Amino acid sequence: MNTIYHNKIKNRFRIVQVVDGDGLIIENIFDKKLIEIRFLGIDAPELKLCKKLYQDERETHLAAHFLIELGRKSLNYLMEIAPPKTNISIALEENNILDVYGRTLAYVFLEDGTCLNEKMVAEGYAKPYNRFYCKELTNYQILNLNARNEVKGLFSYSLNW
Repeated sequence: MNTIYHNKIKNRFRIVQVVDGDGLIIENIFDKKLIEIRFLGIDAPELKLCKKLYQDERETHLAAHFLIELGRKSLNYLMEIAPPKTNISIALEENNILDVYGRTLAYVFLEDGTCLNEKMVAEGYAKPYNRFYCKELTNYQILNLNARNEVKGLFSYSLNW
């Protein structure tokens, strides 16, 4: 596990719902409090028509409905590797706690130490979110380039996404 996570890791969570390729609803195992998580440093295609989807459409030159299909593939992959009821831990960065929608920004870890943020990018189902800095951004950019070059995940459908 990367050393940047050690002092800010929080345990005792379980996935309640996989929202999309970069979002979860989790619950604290003990007090049952629900938290909406947005994976820090990554971005997966959207699942419905929204402002962000139209922005992605302009930037990628791909049709919105095709991007939604890619979003479903990203969601399905995340559901395969981390379905509801999966126990997880999260790690936060001091200056990146909440996004503009009030969701908790986090690195999400499986019990075996796998970072889901990293895995989603490495396998080509999400890309680095370059609009805001996070400590893992450079690593995610390298993983994304490798996934693109190896035509993994969503890159097998379009190299432009």
